[in-house]
This record gives sequence, C-alpha cells and structure tokens, in this order.
Amino acid sequence: MNVLFITIDQWRADWLGANGNQIVETPNLDRLAKAGSLFKKHFTCSAPCGPSRATLHTGMYPSNHRAVRNGTPLNANLTNLAKEARKQGYEPTLFGYTDITADPRYKDRGDPDLATYEGVMEGYFVGARLNEQSKAWLTDLKSKGYDIPKAGYDIYHPDPDFELPEDRHLSYAPARFKAADSETAWLTNRALEFLQAQFGDPFFCHVSYLRPHPPFIAPPEYHDKYDPDDMAEPKHFGDVTTISESHPFLQYSMDTIKQSTFMMSEEGLTKDLTEAEVRQIRATYSALVSEVDSNVGRLLDMLEKTGELDNTLIVVTADHGEQLGDHHLFGKLGFYDQSFHIPLIVKAPKSLNIDPSEIEEFSESIDIMPTILECLGAKPPAQCDGISLLPLMRGDKPENWRDAVHWLYDFRDIEHGDPETALGLDHDECNLLVYRDQNFKYVHFASLPPLLFDLVNDPDETRNLAEEPDYQAVVLDYAQKLLSWRMKNEFGALDRYVVSDDGQMLYGD
Repeated sequence: MNVLFITIDQWRADWLGANGNQIVETPNLDRLAKAGSLFKKHFTCSAPCGPSRATLHTGMYPSNHRAVRNGTPLNANLTNLAKEARKQGYEPTLFGYTDITADPRYKDRGDPDLATYEGVMEGYFVGARLNEQSKAWLTDLKSKGYDIPKAGYDIYHPDPDFELPEDRHLSYAPARFKAADSETAWLTNRALEFLQAQFGDPFFCHVSYLRPHPPFIAPPEYHDKYDPDDMAEPKHFGDVTTISESHPFLQYSMDTIKQSTFMMSEEGLTKDLTEAEVRQIRATYSALVSEVDSNVGRLLDMLEKTGELDNTLIVVTADHGEQLGDHHLFGKLGFYDQSFHIPLIVKAPKSLNIDPSEIEEFSESIDIMPTILECLGAKPPAQCDGISLLPLMRGDKPENWRDAVHWLYDFRDIEHGDPETALGLDHDECNLLVYRDQNFKYVHFASLPPLLFDLVNDPDETRNLAEEPDYQAVVLDYAQKLLSWRMKNEFGALDRYVVSDDGQMLYGD
C-alpha cells in the first residue's frame, strides 16, 4: 500500500468542521474524516514543534526521548518512523520539515547540522524542504516577479499597497503573494509532482505544512473570507491581571509573549489585545486553515485521478495546537487543551476493510508510528510507548485501553535563562507534566504549585482547585496516578530482555 502522512502545523482540534466547527470551512478534510476514522479525543504529548515531532516520529513520550525543546538534540541511537518504513522497502520522502536537532555526539563541531533546530529526521529523503529560510519557495516567487530582498520571514509583511481599515487589526491585511504562489501551494505542487512520478510504485510521502502556524497573514484570496464577528469568543477572557496572578507560570507567560511572534510589524504583548483584535486574528487563522484544506483536497484529487486513493493509507494530524487568545494566551504552551488537543484522521486503504467511524477513546501522538507500521505489516519497535489504533478503527476496544492522556511541557531556556531568572528556578525545574482524563486535569510542576481543574463542571478550566480543602483527596489521587504512569512508562533499552535459566535470551512483550 501507499502512505500519505500529513501534518498541519499549530492546528487545534476544534478548528475542523468534522469536529463540530460550524464556521470554518474544511470540506476536503471533512470528506476524508467521513470516509475514515475520526479520533475525537486525540492529544499531542509535547510542544512546541521540535519536541512534538520527535514524539510523533519516535512513538516515545518526551520524558523518554528527551528532545524537550526546540534545539534540544534527539538521541541518534533511537529509531523512527522513516527508518522503520525503510525496513519495509519504502523510501519515505519529506515535503516540508521535521524540526529535529542533530545529536552532537555523532557530528563534527563545524557541521552545519549543529547550527539549526530545523534538521531533517534521519531516514527521510528530502523531496522539498521548507524551513524558516524558505529559500526554495522564495526562489520560486522571485522567478514569478515578486520582490524578494532576502530569505526568511520578511515575505510575510503585509501588502504595502493595502489600506487597513481603522476598525481592523493588522492581521486582516493580505499577504504580498497570491494563494496560487503561497508556501502552502508551493509545497503541495512539489508533492503533486512526486505523486505523479510514481507510476504505480508504492510510495511513502510525508507532507508537513507550515500553516496555520504564524505569522498570521493570509493571501488576498483568503484574508477576508471570515468575519471576525462570526468567530467564537475567546474562553476565559476576563480580567487579564486576575488570570495572570493566579499562577506564576501564567504570569511569566503573559508578561513575555510578544505580538511580534505572531504578526509582522506589531508591537506589544499578546495579553494587551482586545477581544475584537483576537477575533480578527481568529478569522485570519481560520482563513489559513481553509487554505490548507483546499490544498489537501488537491492531493486527494490526484490520488483519485491516478487510481491510488483506495490503495493509500492517509493520516492527517497536527504537531500541536494554538491558544488563539483563550486564557489571554497565544502560541503552544503550558497545560490548556487548546495547545494539546489536536485533530487526527486516519483513512485506511480498502484492503484493510475498515468502516468509517468516529472514535471517542483517548489517543495520543505516540500512537501514530505504531499505527502506520502495523498497517504496513511491521511490528512497532520496542522503544515505542504508543499503541496501534487499528483495533479501535475496527471497532474492537482492547482491554485496559488508556483512560487518560498525558503531556510534558518544558519551558527552560538554556541560552538566556529568562524563565529561570523570573521564576527563581534551575533549568531542570522548568517543566510540567499533565494527567488528563474525562473528569479532571492535574498539572504537576517540578517546583511550582500544582493545578487541578474539574473538567465536568468547569470545562473551560477557569478555576484552580488544587488548594481547595474539599479537593485535597482528588489532588493526592491524581498525583499518585501521574507518578504511577511515569514509573510504568520509563524507557529502558534493555530492561525487557533477560537471559533465561537455560541460557536463552528472552524478550518480554
């Protein structure tokens, strides 16, 4: 069979029509969800980009692979999805990026791989690379007559000839390039060329889209697609001071997240944005989601045209979500669902005889690797913490299936030490673990106060119950659950092997 593995950067679960969003138009992804398995409670185990993709491609919790920040090296001794697919005869081909930092133990000090966190996961052949420099895409724009002064994000400054209405936020202004020339369209074009060139040979194609990752600016054909007034109001958008002072991590975050991280030529902090400005940013974000959806549709149409749609395993997910102003936060961080609840659609090939379904059981990003490998007839490697989702897709819930999801967020800053200084912490104290089930979310910080949210009575996570006397038994219960989960899932390369009494090397499943 073929594999088409798509990741859409910074895409949260509730920005998909099939997941209940009645405003944002995602018809192509919706039809894929209708034809496949839609996982309603899918969560990433880490953020931001580098850690989440390390988790996705190794099938390991970040507590085990330890590539916990952008720029933190990934252990070269670990296997990954691409390497395992090669064992099955595929040449996994990447269009986009994997954001992996090379292991310095196996590189010369002058190797350019050590000068970037945007390295390519070992095992992938690069069909087209799209990183922050975007040189290949910008060269294409230049050949079409666009003025490209230098590589990088400068291209995302708004069209200088556009007159921004006084009642609109800067993110309403259109980009300088047309939708047909955007980085999303360019990457899709390269993937389409690859698909056309296969001539019936089995392929493994990984398309990693940048959008709707910031800068939040859409092409002119999309920038006014959505009315800000139609956007859902941001959750927990009350008194910003009261929210920030409710926990040291929130206060630090709100005092440091800059608008310039998300929009070009914008000053100030994101906590200072008004509700009207947040709604406009949400409208632009929605436009970028719809643009990606349109391009995913082009890939699906090509598979159908070439007769390969029924023979292709299609997996569509995200690396992590986006706060989009909920709780006065932007970006992917912390412990709120908006950053970690992400979409997952799996459309199995016809040969597997799997009926379409919507799946309510919890799933995690560590499950993607073993799912793809099992579909290919391969056994997931011993390092995998994840579980294949194929039984759920077939309607058979395995015994002892997880009843909670978990994630790690590491906010250390080795280079500048800003959070360490602001919060009075050591590097290794700048992290948190989350244990989330249907009823409660427990957040454990290494050296900051814990948090507890009642998800049944307070689904928007507005009230921390960790210090409430009536909830101390719940805090203890969930702290113990988190500790047990952590102990059970500690990685050991050799601890499942043993020499038996008769001198045979045994491995325990």
